[in-house]
Amino acid sequence: MSAPLPSASTGSEHLRAVLRAPVYEAAVLTPLEPMESLSARLGNSVQVKREDRQPIHSFKIRGAYTRMRALTAQERARGVITASAGNHAQGVALSASLLGVHAVVVMPATTAPIKVGAVRGHGAEVVLVGDTFDTAQAEALRLAEERGLIYIAPFDDPLVIAGQGTIGLELIQQDAHLDRVFVPVGGGGLAAGVAGLIKNLMPGIKVIGVEPEDAACLSAALEAGRPVELAEVSRFAEGVAVKRIGDLTFDLCRRYLDDVITVGSDEICAAVKDIFEDVRAVAEPAGAVALAGLKKYAEAHGIQGERLAHVLSGANVPFDTLRYISERAEIGEHREALYGVTIPDRAGAFLGFCGVLAGRAVTEFNYRTDGTSQARIFVGVQLSGGAAEGREIHEKLSAAGYEAVDLSDDDTAKTHVRYMVGGRAPGRDEEVYSFEFPEHPGALTRFLTELGTRWNITMFHYRSHGTDYGRVLCAFEGVGDDADFAAHVANLGYPCRDVSASPALAYFLLR
Repeated sequence: MSAPLPSASTGSEHLRAVLRAPVYEAAVLTPLEPMESLSARLGNSVQVKREDRQPIHSFKIRGAYTRMRALTAQERARGVITASAGNHAQGVALSASLLGVHAVVVMPATTAPIKVGAVRGHGAEVVLVGDTFDTAQAEALRLAEERGLIYIAPFDDPLVIAGQGTIGLELIQQDAHLDRVFVPVGGGGLAAGVAGLIKNLMPGIKVIGVEPEDAACLSAALEAGRPVELAEVSRFAEGVAVKRIGDLTFDLCRRYLDDVITVGSDEICAAVKDIFEDVRAVAEPAGAVALAGLKKYAEAHGIQGERLAHVLSGANVPFDTLRYISERAEIGEHREALYGVTIPDRAGAFLGFCGVLAGRAVTEFNYRTDGTSQARIFVGVQLSGGAAEGREIHEKLSAAGYEAVDLSDDDTAKTHVRYMVGGRAPGRDEEVYSFEFPEHPGALTRFLTELGTRWNITMFHYRSHGTDYGRVLCAFEGVGDDADFAAHVANLGYPCRDVSASPALAYFLLR
C-alpha cells in the first residue's frame, strides 16, 4: 500500500509514487489525438490528451481513486467526505462506489443539477450548503470532525498529485518526442503531478501551466513567493476557479513548471470551439484552458515546427453554457470585431456604411432611432485576418468620416450592451454597476430584495448563460456622492464593480 509522500518530496519519491499509483483499477488510458486543422493553422503539430474520455469525463478520477485506494480498512469503515462543485466530487463518488466506501459530498446549493445528479448516481450522499465552494468546504470539514469521516482533499495531497501525474507518464509513452506540454492550473494538483513526472524522466520537454486571467492563483503565489488568497475569482472556468493554490502543489509547480501563462474567457471559448471542430469533443471551459494557453504561447514566442500537447481536462459542461461559449468564441479567435459607429439617420445610410466594409460580412447590427439626425449602431463584423484586420477596419471607418469605437475588448459591451441597444434616458445622473450573484431558483428575486428599494434603478439587464453565477448590469440615479449607497453596495456580499466608464455604455445607453 502506498505511503503518503513527505511535503518536500524528492524527485525520486515523486516518480515512485506516480509509478505505483493504482489508477487503472478505476480510470482508463486516454488517447493522445492529433488536431490536424489547428496544427495546420499554427504551423506546429498539436495533440490533445483526451481526459474527457474517463468514466467521469474528467481526469479527477485518477487522483481521487489513488488517494482512497490507500485508505486503511479502519478508515474505509469510517467513510469519506469531500467538498466540490464538480469533477472532484464525481471522482470521489465513483471511487467510493468501487471500493465499497460510504462517501459524503458537500456541494454549494448553486451547483448545476447535472453535476449533483451525477454524484448521486454513483451512490454518494450529497449535502447542499451555501452559495460558494468556501462555504461548502467549511461544512465538509465540520462534518468530518463531527462524524469521524476522512476528508479527501481535491488537490493538495501527495497521493492525489501522484494519481494525476500518471497523465504525464502516458504522454511521454505516447509521444516521446514532445517539445512542450500545456496543463491547466487550478489548485495545482494536475500541473504538479504531470510536471514532476515529466521533468524527472525527460527534462528536455517543457511543461507550461495555464491559468484564467481572473483566477490566476499560481501567478499570484509566484509573485508573492508563497501561496496567497485571491480576493475573488471568476466562476466561468469553474474547474480551475481556485482562490488559493495548495502549499504542496505550489512547491512542486514552482520547482518543475518551465513557465506559466494566463488566458482570458474569450480565448478559452475559442479553444472550446477548436477542440470541437478538430476532434468533435465538447470541452468544459476549464478543459479548454490548456489549449487556449498553447495557442497564445505559440504566437507570443513565435514557436514553429514543434510537437505540442495539451490536456483536455474535462467535459462536464451544462448545455446552456454553450450559448455563451458560442457567442464569445469568434471574438476570442479574432474572427469577429464589435464596434459602436455613428451614422446619419437617413435612408441609405446603412448601405453606405457597408460599402466601407468592402464586402465583409456583418454578423450583428443593432439600432433604434432616437429622433436625432445621427444614429449610433452596434455592429459586428466577420474577420479573416485576425486582430490586425479589426484595427484596419476601425481606421477605415475613421478615415471615411465615421465616429467609431472598437468594443471587442469591452466586457460590458459583450455581456450586456449588445442585448440592450435601443434607447437613452436623457437628463439623468446615473452610476452603473456590474454584479455577480449565485445562480439558483429565486436568486434574481433575492438579489433585488437585498438591493432594496431606496434608490431609483434606471436601467437593468440580466441574461442567464447557464453558469453557476448570474451577471447583472444595474444603473442607479443620483448616487454619485451618497455614502449610504456606497456602504450598502459594499455590504451586499455580491462581487460588484463600477462600470460607468465603459465606452459601450457612454456610446449607447448613458446621457
